[in-house]
Amino acid sequence: MIKIKAILVDDEPHAIEVLDNYLRNFSEIEIVARCQDAIQAFQVLRQREVDLMFLDVKMPGLTGTELLRSLKTPPKVVFTTAYQDYAVEGFDLNAVDYLLKPIPFERFLRAMDKVFTSLNVTNQSVSIAQKATVSNQDVFLYLKVDRKMVKVNVNDILWVESLRDYIKVVLKDKVLITKQKISLLEELLPEDSFIRVHRSFIVAVDKVESYHAHKIEIAGKELPIGRNFRNDCQRRFKLTF
Repeated sequence: MIKIKAILVDDEPHAIEVLDNYLRNFSEIEIVARCQDAIQAFQVLRQREVDLMFLDVKMPGLTGTELLRSLKTPPKVVFTTAYQDYAVEGFDLNAVDYLLKPIPFERFLRAMDKVFTSLNVTNQSVSIAQKATVSNQDVFLYLKVDRKMVKVNVNDILWVESLRDYIKVVLKDKVLITKQKISLLEELLPEDSFIRVHRSFIVAVDKVESYHAHKIEIAGKELPIGRNFRNDCQRRFKLTF
């Protein structure tokens, strides 16, 4: 089997750990280096043949986009970043994909499918991993909590609450607080399993215990239904207002 030689470039060790864990599902990928800054990655690229680079954008010193612009013959690149503002620039640099942290595994699979297509490699592992995800019904997110990336099974989420620049993720057995916009997390959650019921609340559909025109109850907690979200809730829950 032909191996795709890849390097991981990110100044956050936990972010590299997430990619490491995801890439274990792909027998076609061989990780040849893990770099914590762009200069280290530049040196690796000079010394080794690399087919694929997972590249953070905002790093101390040289940024990911600056590194990519400096390369005469760059490898295929998948940007991984917490900043969506760089997406246009990333695609201008012919990136294969642009992943926003925290990266759900389901979204990572789609990126890998693009990688295999761009490199003309049969994506058998992607198909296997997709089937495993569907059959197990387990989709994971990684949320940054207290300077570490915490793995969260989305099936354990009851609801998400916005706290201005932070969000509170309420799970079956604990509560996590992370600096994130609720709108960004909404994009990462499977839309068939979650619904935005208020500008400050996203709920897991199958965890709803009762509801009426203005409120939803989950685990004994009443959450409001916002005026601008009532039509969506009416369709989803077949409410009669």
